[in-house]
Amino acid sequence: MVGIPRWRFVVVVFCLGLLPLAALWQITRLQVLPDVDHGFRFLKKQGDARMVRTEEIPAYRGVITDRRGEPLAVSTPVVSICADPQVFQLTEANLAPLARLLDVQEQALEKRVAAYADKEFMYLSRRMTPNGAEAVLALGLPGIFKKTEYKRYYPAGEVTAQLVGFTNIDDDGQEGMELAFDNWLAGHPGARQVLKDRKRRVIKNLQLIRSEKPGKNLALSIDLRLQYSAYRELKAAISRFHAASGSVVTLDVQTGEILAMVNQPSYNPNDRRRLDTAAMRNRAVIDLIEPGSVMKPLTMVAALESGKFSPDTVINTSPGYYRVGRKTFYDHRNYGALDMTGILKKSSQVGTTKIAMELEPEAIRGVFERVGLGRSPGTGFPGEAPGLLPNKQRWRPVERATLAFGYGIAVTPLQLAQAYGVLANNGVKTPVSLLKVSSEDDELAAISESVISADIAADIREMLKAVIEKGGTGTRAAISGYEVSGKTGTSHKVGAGGYQQDRYVSLFAGMVPADAPRLVTVVVINDPRSKEYFGGLVAAPVFARVTADALRFLNIPPAVRSDEELGVDAVSAHSDTGESDTGKPDAGELDTGEPEMEKSEIERSAKIRDLAAATKPPRARGGAT
Repeated sequence: MVGIPRWRFVVVVFCLGLLPLAALWQITRLQVLPDVDHGFRFLKKQGDARMVRTEEIPAYRGVITDRRGEPLAVSTPVVSICADPQVFQLTEANLAPLARLLDVQEQALEKRVAAYADKEFMYLSRRMTPNGAEAVLALGLPGIFKKTEYKRYYPAGEVTAQLVGFTNIDDDGQEGMELAFDNWLAGHPGARQVLKDRKRRVIKNLQLIRSEKPGKNLALSIDLRLQYSAYRELKAAISRFHAASGSVVTLDVQTGEILAMVNQPSYNPNDRRRLDTAAMRNRAVIDLIEPGSVMKPLTMVAALESGKFSPDTVINTSPGYYRVGRKTFYDHRNYGALDMTGILKKSSQVGTTKIAMELEPEAIRGVFERVGLGRSPGTGFPGEAPGLLPNKQRWRPVERATLAFGYGIAVTPLQLAQAYGVLANNGVKTPVSLLKVSSEDDELAAISESVISADIAADIREMLKAVIEKGGTGTRAAISGYEVSGKTGTSHKVGAGGYQQDRYVSLFAGMVPADAPRLVTVVVINDPRSKEYFGGLVAAPVFARVTADALRFLNIPPAVRSDEELGVDAVSAHSDTGESDTGKPDAGELDTGEPEMEKSEIERSAKIRDLAAATKPPRARGGAT
């Protein structure tokens, strides 16, 4: 120790001796003496930060039902496999068995886990079967755990697909009523504090932070029995007539409730691996059509309101064609003198045009607007189309004519059903609803309004009976034991160069029982590619079957008139389409011309075509583009 002062040596040895004593004191302070400097609480806090977690408790999504309580959308619990990338490690030993149980490629699994390396949570597989999830957990891999979630199931499948819609994997509404009422159905998740082991397994529930609040149930207006019937009949007609698409809407006249709304093509919402956007469209609410001759009864309303015409007014339709400016409109044959009932019965273009020439176009347009055309029906369905109802300062004569028989405007099948509902309900317009209306709900009376005289509505219904009787264009819409009022329609489709002479939309709109209607049904068959394409041949039989089933389901008693009195063979609800051959309807339903003469074209055809093409199904929360 030469050269080193003794006192300095003593100090160094003393300091070295204090180090282990200080370490021993710190251990004793933290573990043995918990009240000293809160050591125990310090260690507990540090341990809890690694073992105590807050978990979300998923909320049960509300059930969607039909009006009778039949489930249309329900949620079932499923298991998802999750991982904590800070704990879970992929190795050569566990990669192959884990990838096999998750049904993924090993390389894809490695890439996915690597992408979440700096996270504390990731899904390995969503919505597994219970057996599959337990097999994964049985591997005993640290950091892998399960999470309970809900999966939406749709018992009616494709029958209600476009109406009900669907949710995504996180149970958020994406289409249809699932989207429109997402906030109502979703509920609010809860939260709980749990203690987990090093493998992220819950070993103890510590406390409930907040309880989950389940979503509210939603009762739709449709009757699933009638929905099945309408879907079956529409699908059969689309197949038989090789049509591109179609829709059926059945309406309760008194309440405005939509009892059936079906479309073709459709899809299975329980299997969305190969979704076709065209099949997802709720065409009854979104797709626009030029309605054609089914608008003639509303033109007759304007005629009766003008005071210039009565149901007995006779119009001379000779010689079977009528020129307006440079355009010529034709009937199938020369019908001669027809009263207003006869004009509807034969669907006379000439008679309708002559009436229109005596009316102000604003009068016809005004009736169309009062019954709901040109504005959204207000159901709240995402992407609901308002249609197109022109409003001109000056109307050319040809535009007055074509407006009268349903060209130059665009409507949805639902709008057409609402318009006929006004005629059926003695001129009272009741809001249409996709939700079940309570029998004690007095709001309907408050927001319903009379838009047409009850007497005029009754006159129109009486006139429309003739369309179904012998010699009319809608004989195949007859229903055994009931009087039907309705109108056929066959409109040309709009193409790139104007109206296509060989492409059609076939329609039938009607109400039953005719004298005191309870039901309105509208059938639209788009682009039938068979030899038969007239609305009376293609759409009317679908109306008869669907409405007959509805009458039976709703226990609406038959009328007293027999089929013999009507002069037709009524189509029953379960016979083949078109079995009762009543002959080909008059071509007066169409705006036609002889090949060697100038073909009639309606202004605004391009605008209508573009508007129809631009109307897409809803793709994002809150509505369609």
